[in-house]
Amino acid sequence: MELVYERRGSGTPLVLLHGIGHHLAAWDPVLDLLAQRHDVIAVDLSGFGASPPLPAGLPYNAETLAGAVEQFWGRLGIAEPHVAGNSLGGYLALDMASRGVVRTATAFSPAGFWSRSELLYARTALRALRRAPFWVARMLGARLLLAHPERLPEEAYVAAVEALRRSAGFDGTLDSFAWMAPPAPPKVPITVAWGAHDRLLPRWQAVRAGRWAQQRVVLLRGCGHLPMSDDPELVAQVIMDGAREPIRLGG
Repeated sequence: MELVYERRGSGTPLVLLHGIGHHLAAWDPVLDLLAQRHDVIAVDLSGFGASPPLPAGLPYNAETLAGAVEQFWGRLGIAEPHVAGNSLGGYLALDMASRGVVRTATAFSPAGFWSRSELLYARTALRALRRAPFWVARMLGARLLLAHPERLPEEAYVAAVEALRRSAGFDGTLDSFAWMAPPAPPKVPITVAWGAHDRLLPRWQAVRAGRWAQQRVVLLRGCGHLPMSDDPELVAQVIMDGAREPIRLGG
């Protein structure tokens, strides 16, 4: 499957995965920082951003979205890259770690560690955001997803709202959340980090993620659900630390 991507830097490969309804530009604030040490590849997931939808008959879920990414990096001649993801992308990163197809995984506010009521809240909020008029979506999105909305350029807001509205894979992927559960235990080193001011997937979900990972979750102070925009330097450091000196499983 073809995926649209942005590639920068040199070094060990690092694949970046965005959240539901977003696009690869979510990682723009950290690309140059990460490219100082890695061959960085930010991708639009199938049916999101500028990437084409999944072939007819394939459902939108973690399995198919992850499979498309793995096929994509295989065509680039990459095997077992480092991977980092946010929200849905964070879940995909942890799923890849559970199957041992990556070298390390870093997940920022990963999906899948919610209670039933928290899932209902997140799905309702995301659907409302997608259907709202532009100015309402901009205002709600800034409040829901960012701790420091003033740090995101206006053109990035516009592009993000348009990406959300055009996401062919949005509805199917959102529906699949109802069956999403934490993946199997990881086979490779992982880092889980959570925005202290995350209003979409509140930070108490990090407690469940920490129990699953059997390690402490990194709390990102001053960050919301999209920490890449709130504190690019901190996010880049968390990713590079996890890739260079992985957190020991069970530590």
